[in-house]
Amino acid sequence: MKFHTLLFIFFVLFIPTLWSIVHVAYRDFGSIKKKALWGCFVVFVPPIGGIVYLVVYYIGKIRSRQ
Repeated sequence: MKFHTLLFIFFVLFIPTLWSIVHVAYRDFGSIKKKALWGCFVVFVPPIGGIVYLVVYYIGKIRSRQ
């Protein structure tokens, strides 16, 4: 694999993780325990944790509109 391809894959996986870390830091979860659990999940399971967090957040956001 070429270096450019690996770099692209890294950034594609890094962006949701970084976005989730920032979002967890600023969002109100109702309790510090929930915030800490999401933060740990996103940080310690980097690509999957970030993607799962974003999917769960946006599904909850869509359901609250209905």
